[in-house]
Amino acid sequence: MEKWFGKVGYAVTSETSTGVWKEQIVERSYYGEVVKNYRKLQSENKVNDNVNVANEISIVSDPFANENFHAIRYVEFMGNNWKVSGIDVQFPRLVLTIGDLYSAIGHCRAIKIEYHTSLSR
Repeated sequence: MEKWFGKVGYAVTSETSTGVWKEQIVERSYYGEVVKNYRKLQSENKVNDNVNVANEISIVSDPFANENFHAIRYVEFMGNNWKVSGIDVQFPRLVLTIGDLYSAIGHCRAIKIEYHTSLSR
């Protein structure tokens, strides 16, 4: 299994003023392993296909993760934030299934793609 280190984003609700509650993203760093590494292209009526992944990342959880696993929104993987579509609790680990790119309201990160070419003849 491939080793992994990255950030996990939680949507934590906090009171900003009396009676007003707002979700704020809190990031925490974790170690883990990539259990399943799978990608697929999703064709729609577009010029370019959507890239989806169905990877599973198993993280070593801490007390915060165990108490707030329901609030996990995204995982940092390969330089981008990916939406967590499912969580399997296997104490002392959490197995996170990721899918589409995560985009918060008003904010979307683009996929980072690097092309390496050789010009030697």
